[in-house]
Formats: sequence, C-alpha cells, structure tokens
Amino acid sequence: MIMFLFYKKSFIKAVCFLLFCITTHAQKKQLVDYVSTLQGTNSGWDLSYGNVYPTIALPFPVHSWSPQTGKNGDGWKYTYKATTIRGFQQVHQCSPWMGDYGVFSLMPVWGSLKVNEEERAIPFRHANEIAKPSYYKVRFDNGIVSEITPTERAAYMRFSFPKEGDAFLVFDGYTKFSSVTIVPEQKKLIGYVTNGTFIPKEFKNYFVIEFDQPFAGYGTWSNEGKTITPKNSSASGEKQGAFIRFKPGTVVQVRVSSSYISPEQAALNLKQELGGFRKFEEARQAADKTWNTLLGRMKVEGGTEDDKATFYSCLFRANLFSHKFYDLKEDGSPYYFSPYDAKVHDGYMYTDNGFWDTFRAQFPLSNILHPTMQGRYMQSLLDAQEQYGFFPTWSNPGMSGVMIGNHAISLLTDAWMKGIRTFDPEKVLQAYFHEATNKGPWGGSSGREGHEYWFSLGYIPYKEVSESGAKSLEYAYDDFCGYQLAKATGNRFYENIFARQMFNYKNVFDTTVGFVRGRDKNGNWVPKDFDPVEWGDPFTEGNPWQWSWSVFHDINGLMQLMGGKERFNAKLDSLFTAPNTVKYGSYGHEIHEMKEMVLQDIGQYAHGNEPVQHAAYLYNYSGQPWKAQKQLREIMRKIYNATPDGFPGDEDQGETSSWYVLSALGLYAVCPGTDQYVIGSPMFNRITITLENGKQFTVLAKNNSEKNVYIQSAKLNGKIYDRNWITYADITNGGVLELEMSAVPNKERGTGPDAVPFSVSLNH
Repeated sequence: MIMFLFYKKSFIKAVCFLLFCITTHAQKKQLVDYVSTLQGTNSGWDLSYGNVYPTIALPFPVHSWSPQTGKNGDGWKYTYKATTIRGFQQVHQCSPWMGDYGVFSLMPVWGSLKVNEEERAIPFRHANEIAKPSYYKVRFDNGIVSEITPTERAAYMRFSFPKEGDAFLVFDGYTKFSSVTIVPEQKKLIGYVTNGTFIPKEFKNYFVIEFDQPFAGYGTWSNEGKTITPKNSSASGEKQGAFIRFKPGTVVQVRVSSSYISPEQAALNLKQELGGFRKFEEARQAADKTWNTLLGRMKVEGGTEDDKATFYSCLFRANLFSHKFYDLKEDGSPYYFSPYDAKVHDGYMYTDNGFWDTFRAQFPLSNILHPTMQGRYMQSLLDAQEQYGFFPTWSNPGMSGVMIGNHAISLLTDAWMKGIRTFDPEKVLQAYFHEATNKGPWGGSSGREGHEYWFSLGYIPYKEVSESGAKSLEYAYDDFCGYQLAKATGNRFYENIFARQMFNYKNVFDTTVGFVRGRDKNGNWVPKDFDPVEWGDPFTEGNPWQWSWSVFHDINGLMQLMGGKERFNAKLDSLFTAPNTVKYGSYGHEIHEMKEMVLQDIGQYAHGNEPVQHAAYLYNYSGQPWKAQKQLREIMRKIYNATPDGFPGDEDQGETSSWYVLSALGLYAVCPGTDQYVIGSPMFNRITITLENGKQFTVLAKNNSEKNVYIQSAKLNGKIYDRNWITYADITNGGVLELEMSAVPNKERGTGPDAVPFSVSLNH
C-alpha cells in the first residue's frame, strides 16, 4: 500500500510537471507579442510622441490598415485619447503632415443604418483592444467585435455582430472621387478610389472586397450620408459609399485587396495572397510567422521585459517604410504603375519615404537586414529619376519636394560603399550633377534650391533662399556623397567637381560665436543679434545649437573650426546640459519640436528632430568615447518606451525607431556614404543578428546593466579591438564584437588616432 501510494504520488507529480511544461510552452511569448503598435499614438499636431497610427501590416507592405478615430482627410488617423472609432482604413500615410492617398474604409454598424462618419462612430475602450502588427482586435461598447490581419497587398477581416438587430458593413470612399459596384450574387464589392495630394491625375486604387455571408440588403450613399439609396448597386462621384446588410448575429469574414494597376490585378492579388487561407486564423498565423521570423533576426538577450518591448516595437516600426509600390504578375515578375510618369513599367518601385529623415538610420539599418531589397530600391531610384527628371524626395507616392537636401545620393552612395551594387554609378553621378545644378518643379528638395549661389559663393545666402544655413550644411554633405561615389568608381571628373563643394560647410560656421549661422550674399553674418537658442530661418525646425553638429562627413574639420578637441568636447558637453530655453525666432510661435525638446530635458539636444540625433556619438571623434557611452544610454532610457508616449517626437518612417534599434545594438552610422558604424553602448547583454547570407553577427556585452554603461575593453572575433568603429563587412562576414562593461569609464581605450572614425579631411 505504501509502495502504491509512492508510485501514485510520483505519477501525479510527473503528470503535473508534464502539464506545467506543456502550458509553459504554450504560453511562451512570441516576439511579435512584445510589439505594441499603440506606441507613439498619443499624439497631435501640437505635441508628438510619434505621430503614428496602430499599423496592421507585413514588413514593407504595399498597403497597411488601421482603425480610424479621426475625420476623413485628417492626418491624425488615430489618436490614443479618442473614444470612438469610425472606420477601418486601408492606409499608406508616411506622416500626418503629408496626408494620405488611395484610402477607403469599412465600418460595422449595428441596429439602424448610419453611414455618416460622425454618426456611425462607436465608443470603445483600450482595455478591449489588441494592437499587434499581425492582428488587431477591438470589442466595441455595443458588442461588435472587429478583427484584421494583413498580407502585403490585402487583408482578412472578421466582424462579429450581436444576435439581436440588423448588421451592416459600411464602405466609405474617403475624400475626393470614388466608384463602387455591389455584386450581390458574388457577395462582393468592386471599384476604385482616387484621393491624395501627390498623385498623377491618372491614379486609381482599384479594390475588390469579398464576403463569406449572403447579403440581406444593400445600397449606396452620397452627400456625406444625407442621401441613402437602398437596392442601388453602383455609385460614382465625390465621396461615394455603399452598405451591405446581413442577418442579425452574423459573423462575416471579409477578404479585401487592391492594386494601382487594374481591377484584374486587384483580383489576382486577392487570389495570390488570400486564396490559400480558408479561415481568418490561418491568415493570422501566416502573418505572425512573417513577423516572428523578421523580429527573430535580431535576437536580444538580457534586459527587462519593458526593454524588449521597446526594442521590438521599434524594430517593427523600422521595417514598415518604404512601402513597396509594385504588384506581381501571375508568373511572379514585378511591375508597377509609376507615380512619376503615370505609366506601367516592369520592375520594382518603392515609395512613401522622406529621405531627409531616413538616410541617417533607417537606410543604414536596412542595408544590414535587407541588402536584396535595398539593391532593388537603389535601381528604382534611378528608374524614378528617368521617369520624372529628378530623384524622388518625400514621395507620397509621387514627388512632393518637401524638406531640404538631395539625399537620394546619400542612399545610393551608402549602398555602394557597403557592397550593394545593383545600379550604374555613372548614371547616378550624371543624375546627381543634374540634381545639384537645377531646381525641380516642386519644393525645397526637388533639385537644388539656390544652386547658383552654391557654386559661386560657396554657401546659400540668408533671405535669398529660405532655410539657407541648413541647406548649406545638407548640400555639403550630399556633395561629399557625390565625391565619395565618384572616387570609389574612378570617375575623376565628378570627383573633382564635388570635392570643391564638400567643405562648403565651413562658409556658414562663424568662429567668432562658435556656431553655424546665416550669412547674406555680401558675406555678412546675420542676424546681427545672434542667439543660438533662436529657432527657424536660417535653420529648419531647429536652432544653431542643434544644427552646428550637422557635418557628418568631416567631424575633424568641424572640430578644428571649434578650436580643437578640448573646446569641441566642452561645447558638446554643453549641448546636453545647457538650459533648454527656446526662442521662437522666425516661427513666431511654439512648434511641436520646441515643446518636445523642453519636455525631454536634455539641454539643447532635441532628439525629436533628426539633425542632432548623431551628436552623442561625436565623442568618439574627440578622444572621449566614454561620454558617448553614458549619454547614449541616458537618451535611450529617458525618451523611448513601448507606450503611447513612446517616441520623443515624430517617428518619421522608421527613422526614430531605427536610431533606437541601432543604438541598442551599440552601433550607429554617423556618416552614411562610408562603410563605418560608430560604437556606442549596447542596451542588452547580447544581440545576435542573423543576416541574409545566413551568417550571424553578435554584440556581446559582458556585465552589462543599467549602471554598467562604459566599455572597459573590446574584442572583435577574439582580438583586442581599440577602434571606435567597425565596418559593414565586419558585420556581414559574421563574428562577435565582445565588450566588457563597467560602471567606471576606461579613459584610455579608444583615444588614439587610429580609433577615430572617418572624417574626409583626415582621409582626403
């Protein structure tokens, strides 16, 4: 009996242990579960914690999806403080400041039919919301449940209605023109929408929407819902819509796809991307797998659960833009409707990106993770240039010319220097020379505004051209990229041309005040009552405190202008400790970037805007790398998290996220257009990158902790490593960067002349 009881207890323990293991395994967190797409959504035009929407998408999709709390046409599609949702949109928007294009939405309505966007809006609570990249779900206060899971060009939706009362789905054609046809016998809607600002007049987004339940009724509506026409099967015109009625208690699955090329391609996209899924759950599992695979290519170990949530939420955002802008034929070959010449071409095209932001971190990160895609992208830049006459800048989806600089050359040169060579550099240099010597038809970044002054004066003069100081700095860097590509490819003609301009940044640095500033066409420094905390003209969304460091390609030359290492370091210290005073300057009022700098409380360092995001790394150039290590960890901890307040300003198509991902890795591309990544201080004990070529690169930070932020010693593949940078090849060849971390700085390591990263005046 005793023996029996012993075996019985042992058996029960074994069963319990087995059940525990099974349960633990079942509950094991997937990487996609760390991601919150609500990160950064507590934003508005006056204060940005990201200015993003809870994107439902696969990596670099053609189309994304989002719940809609804002009015049609409002750039702030979803704000965390909102209490109602009025639709579920197909979205492409890369910034609320740019608006969207090709938009339409579906919205469940219960009880009585309401089609007007204000009247159909339903209250919800965030406690009843799940917001992940591959799955969005919300249970409305009235009991309706809405779910979405994405593919690259389509989405699977499911709407569950309460048992009592009529069930409706309302189609909204958004702003401007829409055409919709209801096909009851096939349980589908077809049509197209034409909306957006930066689109050719021929642009159409063709859609097909299929339902798995029969229609109990249908009709169209117009005039913002004032006119409803039951049993009408088609409508075309401004702001047209449609509705479908289902029986009470219906659970309806919806498959929706679209194409910019043709209705037939929209139907093919649906077949190719959703045809293999019989149920919603199958599509969701496939989307989960896609994201888990990608997120797993940067595996982090150590750190808190909150740290992992921040990292993977940022890695998600870093892999959304640019959007693919091409479809696949039945044979799998790519082709696209060009937003530049409105013709259909074979090949790849990408869009929805403001290079002014993303050349700094998002593209250098993608060059590590996605070299094949980047190779296609670089050729598409040349294709776009041939179709339009200028390289794209702030495409949305066509040319907008927003912001400043000619940064397509940065993308192309950076790719070439890192071994991504899918394009003809001679054509690039010819196109860039045209870019630098002509003004395009759009805004400040279409061609080169003030190019006549650039080649005659060596800078852009104040008041002759707006934002002159910022443009002078950006043009100098871009011309460095032209020089660098020409030199690397043996093109002496263009090398000599751009070599003369890449040092022009010196012409807007006033050594008497120690800052960059405006300069008129007669050579006088202006304004006379100079104050480095004053924002605006001659600087873009910033002040001289932030812009004075914007010489990525020649930090050594900048250091000499500032009076040498000691003065350079003292001024860099002051950037992070000076009072965060703001003077409105030419803006005349507070803009959101000013408010964000004050709230971050890191001196005059304004991480929410890109020109200064590299500044903490500059101690690596001036013999004090330990200060970079301390400052970077403070920035990461202080102003990033995975909450709706998670970003320190506009997220900007993955730029602000990519800064965090690279910095958490312990690396950053201070000067895109070279093959170097500068070393910072990694957030985690270990990050392992699985590369496209199958190799792995690991950053191992021994004894890493919140206090142990300083690098005591470093080894690269087992050998002592004293440099403050590694190369792209060091990463892509695979290996281990091993760092010994401590709470006490090592003021000897990384201080010699060989430790200093690239500066063109040292390497010229």
